[in-house]
Amino acid sequence: MKNKQIYLRKIRIEDALAYQESTTNEEIRYMTGTPREYTLEEIKTHLKRIIEDTSREDYAICLNETKQMIGELSILDIDSPNHAAVFRISMNHTNHTGKGFGTEAMELIINYVFNDLKLNRLQLEVFSHNVRGISAYEKVGFIKEGILREALFYQGNYSDEIIMSILKSDLEKG
Repeated sequence: MKNKQIYLRKIRIEDALAYQESTTNEEIRYMTGTPREYTLEEIKTHLKRIIEDTSREDYAICLNETKQMIGELSILDIDSPNHAAVFRISMNHTNHTGKGFGTEAMELIINYVFNDLKLNRLQLEVFSHNVRGISAYEKVGFIKEGILREALFYQGNYSDEIIMSILKSDLEKG
């Protein structure tokens, strides 16, 4: 899957170093609620597990020009009988945020989920302190559905978890 600045490809074990970069960036960890840094071996073990998991699809977000992996996204808990799935996205470093890369990746994956996987609903959870993320999700059509109050305790503070979704009919409305 390819867009103007980025393309998506399936995750590989060789992506472990790029994954590790996101766990060493304090701001990225805060935005995603990741509690600690992970070792390369822990990440490789995780990648092996998710690559084999048929209830999900995981993609590297890569720059068209350099082929560098700058982030990752997942379609999780694919529920074919109910035509629904859960979505998550994360950039590896704050240097890659605010440049439209995430928006392009989400546009690709939304098209894929509704047209190729034939799903009807894509849901995500985002922490209330991730204002930039919430704005990006709304930009591509996600709608706030609910709030899990004070669901995350991170660095001495509570944050709400916001549930957002997009339906195939939302896109058809324009």
